[in-house]
Amino acid sequence: MDTDVERGNVNVIVSEAVQSLVKCVGEKHNDTNECSPSIYKAPSTLRNLSPSSFKPRVVSIGALHNKDENLKRFEGQKAAYVHDLVYRSESSTQTLTACAQTVASKLEKIKGCYADMKSYKYNDNELTEMMVMDACFILEFIHKISTGSNLRLQDQYIPYDLVLLENQIPFFVLQGIYECIKYRFKAPSQPITIFILPLLDYFNLFQGKIEVSDGICSNTNHDHLLSYLHHCYQPREEVNESRFPSSTIHSAEELDRAGVKFKPNDAPITWRMAMKVEKNHSRIFRFLRRCTLTMPTLCIEDFTELVFRNLIAYEQSYRANPYVTSYARAMNMLTDTDEDIAKLVRSKVIINHIGSYEEAANMINRICKEVVPKHFYYAKEWEQLDQHFKDYWPKKIVKLKRTYFHSPWSIIALFAGIVLFILALLQTIFTIKSS
Repeated sequence: MDTDVERGNVNVIVSEAVQSLVKCVGEKHNDTNECSPSIYKAPSTLRNLSPSSFKPRVVSIGALHNKDENLKRFEGQKAAYVHDLVYRSESSTQTLTACAQTVASKLEKIKGCYADMKSYKYNDNELTEMMVMDACFILEFIHKISTGSNLRLQDQYIPYDLVLLENQIPFFVLQGIYECIKYRFKAPSQPITIFILPLLDYFNLFQGKIEVSDGICSNTNHDHLLSYLHHCYQPREEVNESRFPSSTIHSAEELDRAGVKFKPNDAPITWRMAMKVEKNHSRIFRFLRRCTLTMPTLCIEDFTELVFRNLIAYEQSYRANPYVTSYARAMNMLTDTDEDIAKLVRSKVIINHIGSYEEAANMINRICKEVVPKHFYYAKEWEQLDQHFKDYWPKKIVKLKRTYFHSPWSIIALFAGIVLFILALLQTIFTIKSS
């Protein structure tokens, strides 16, 4: 009888467990089918390496940091920006009503854009007010910087808060609000993708202005502002992806010793982050091969690491192809030490504005830690560089430079030896002639 009781208890436990599992799996499945979240906390593996790269400094945008007490102080300033926008004409109440209606009609879609939205416990009124306030603030802030308004010292951090993965509102919300209030700006016929460009210039990783193709301008199917920035760094034509290279990784200094030159991209290209290997032979000595790696000119500034980290975190969600991650890994392979940075600076493919070359090298080496390489878009170029490095003459040149030209003293010793050899040779010749 005891055995029957035990079996009955086990059956009850199993039945209840199965019911709970079915309910849990069903809820998760429904959440996934409704909308795949595009706004979420950065993965802890990346966040722990640099918490300041993901946490807003001045202003909270969206649901994830709205209740952060350290950001509450700016809410008054945010309201002042919104006041300047909506009270630029007499129909301010009508404008706010149109904005609220636009948001309220898409509340369920908005909730689906945030990961674990239920845990933040916003009611519909709070969420509607938040979306309208934040969208109006972003649009008015862009208007001010595009018209040359002077920003206070504190406000100069705002652009970098607006690019954070955790500090976003859905792009369709921003677009909907823009349609309601665009007639208050100087060029109301501008699409929102053009209107936003002055803000994107703050996040430009490379020399020159961000160029937006007609396809990107007409496409408003972005997750949020960070997603739009990511689209600007995507290739206009399909780029072959490959696995991470299995060949030996060579730094910029090693490649330089093997005769590889580095040159910034000057010709028109279809991808902002494109790298290309160009090979040619010496006109005099045909057996000597020359190799040039053309690449974009990277501008390293105070917030470069922050922009890189948020773009990479966005790519790690599998919502976007890892173009930026591939570029960051390529630069990580080229830069081991401050000497590599110095070489790339002299070659004009890096502009360093953050201080020492060592600090720049450490920054590039840090941003790829704990990042899983899914694909690599420069595998062909790295195989070409490795093949050039393994060729006979480049290897001999590398060995020669390592042996005799690795330091100023070795160079002096080499030339001193050559001079002594020549003097000894001349002395021998004069001795033979005199005898």
